[in-house]
Amino acid sequence: MKETRSHSLLARHGLAPSLYARFENGLLYKYIQGSVCAPADLRRPEVWRGVAQRLGEWHATLPISSISSTCPAPSQILSQNNNKRASLAAMAQLTPGKPIPNVWTTMQKWISALPIATTAQSTRRDELMHELESLTKMLGDTPGVGGSNSFVFAHCDLLSGNVIIEPSPSSAAASRRSSASDVSEEPETAACVSFIDYEYATPAPASFDIANHFAEWGGFECDYSAMPTRSVRRAFLREYLHSFSAHQNRTYKESELDELFEQVDRFRGVPGFYWGIWALIQAQISLIDFDYASYAEIRLGEYWAWKEAVNGKVEKPTEREVRWAQEE
Repeated sequence: MKETRSHSLLARHGLAPSLYARFENGLLYKYIQGSVCAPADLRRPEVWRGVAQRLGEWHATLPISSISSTCPAPSQILSQNNNKRASLAAMAQLTPGKPIPNVWTTMQKWISALPIATTAQSTRRDELMHELESLTKMLGDTPGVGGSNSFVFAHCDLLSGNVIIEPSPSSAAASRRSSASDVSEEPETAACVSFIDYEYATPAPASFDIANHFAEWGGFECDYSAMPTRSVRRAFLREYLHSFSAHQNRTYKESELDELFEQVDRFRGVPGFYWGIWALIQAQISLIDFDYASYAEIRLGEYWAWKEAVNGKVEKPTEREVRWAQEE
């Protein structure tokens, strides 16, 4: 079970509570004292600074080998049974030379699972698979921070409910913050936070994990007015790089901040594609009282708006794109 492996790895690195037991339908782990975030909490400066620090620690220290394997050689693929052979071949073709599974092959798997009972469904699945292939060609080789690995151990589901604000954060957060130098005389206050629920954790570009978190600032209601502006995103990324670099015993350059800022900007439409596909599947199988079908169209709409912007075909920018471009 991938989530169990992820949890065990995180616990060994002090980034998750101790795991006590695994059941067929869930896990039992040590209670984390603290409060669960609401979307509005993610926008509080002390909280997003804490999230940035914690995410930088995740990305800098966690090996991805525990949740993925090296892309198999053709001879290894041929040795598998027919079903597994087809799956491995598809993943290897989409992300050659990359660890699998990863965020791209996860989306590939989801798209392949979409229903094709009608002509419209079949056409849409083909369209989404084509879009995924184009996305992978465009963004699949995005370099890692400071020349590090292009993939990190990514959470991939940092919505507000998966961020826990721990009590008395100042001492622990200040300790983490002081481990990296800052251009300001006084470090800003940061909450001490933990992340929970690692079901979707998988190798992914750091820029995807960060862009995906920013998309969650508006919650399930997709309140785009709550999205972080350019100045807030840059401050978040500076905090992230302080933490990432400190946990790799290095200092970062200002040019790395500029590069990461641009990478996250390029990835801003991908979370909509990712969760839009996921919601299409949930609309078919979930028993939860939630309008997944409508949610899927909203999230996929974010992707299409981003694509129009990238291709320079925007007649009228969407609310999300306008907010994303705001400086303050």
